[in-house]
Amino acid sequence: MEVLLQISRKQSGVEARSQVYRLNAEPGQTILDCLNQIKWHHDGSLAFRKNCRNTICGSCAMQINGRSALACKENIQGELARASTDPATGLPVLQIAPLGNLPVIKDLVVDMQPFWQGLQAVDPYVSSNARQGREFLQTPQERAQLEATGNCIMCGACYAECNAKQVNPDFVGPHALAKAYRLVADNRDRQTEQRLAKYNQGTQGVWGCTRCYLCNFVCPMGVAPMDQISKIKQAILAEAKPPVSIAIRHRKTLVNLVKAGGWIDERRFALQVLASWRELLKIAPLGLRMLARGKLPLDFKPSRGTKQVRSLIEAVTESAKNV
Repeated sequence: MEVLLQISRKQSGVEARSQVYRLNAEPGQTILDCLNQIKWHHDGSLAFRKNCRNTICGSCAMQINGRSALACKENIQGELARASTDPATGLPVLQIAPLGNLPVIKDLVVDMQPFWQGLQAVDPYVSSNARQGREFLQTPQERAQLEATGNCIMCGACYAECNAKQVNPDFVGPHALAKAYRLVADNRDRQTEQRLAKYNQGTQGVWGCTRCYLCNFVCPMGVAPMDQISKIKQAILAEAKPPVSIAIRHRKTLVNLVKAGGWIDERRFALQVLASWRELLKIAPLGLRMLARGKLPLDFKPSRGTKQVRSLIEAVTESAKNV
């Protein structure tokens, strides 16, 4: 069958342009096979990364039809449903572009330095002071707690799709926090308290996540970074006594108000989250505008399903403790 690959071509300091290649390809051929075909037989100047060709190294991550994926994993047949159609030839068009949130070096090759800096920021290794001159021993059950995050191949797909990273350059990224949870869950590590304090700082750590789920959607290895971020949040909330940050107060206040009334009592929410007159004065103009426009309720009626909501929250909380 014939397909068109529309590839983003770019060099440093030059505007990106699209170049279309017409190929004969089998439905079972991978996108990487097609890129190799272009480089070997059509255009030797095309730049892209590859290594294992077997979904192990993560080198060939790129945007394929609008989402981050591994070129060695996705094939022509699977991409046809996502492809557009060229009006002139009627052939399917596969869109290939470099990973997002990273500087482009050339064509499909990106600079991974910001990605590695985010990982380095979470200290992704077991603390050496835990060893104390002996082996690190774990039971099979303890090791099983680390399997999901241990499957991460550092391909950068989650980082490239991260909405939080796009708007907040200080956010370390979902890949880094998924690795961070591995250390929180590792019984051999002896710095859990310090780690949680670090991951709790501002919007650089877990509170910078916008919960868009895109990292879970594109992860080729099923690591589910956002799920790991949520586990770190739960650990922080369990350890924080008393809550010392707005992020923690926001989370706890929301849960407590919903448990009390079935939904949020907006009259009390800001008061309990900000917890100081200085912070409240900062949002006073906004509050007055909301009040003038009828956007701030003066009374509150609990939901008729408050008991059911409370029981659901308590059941989920108890289940999370056993994960």
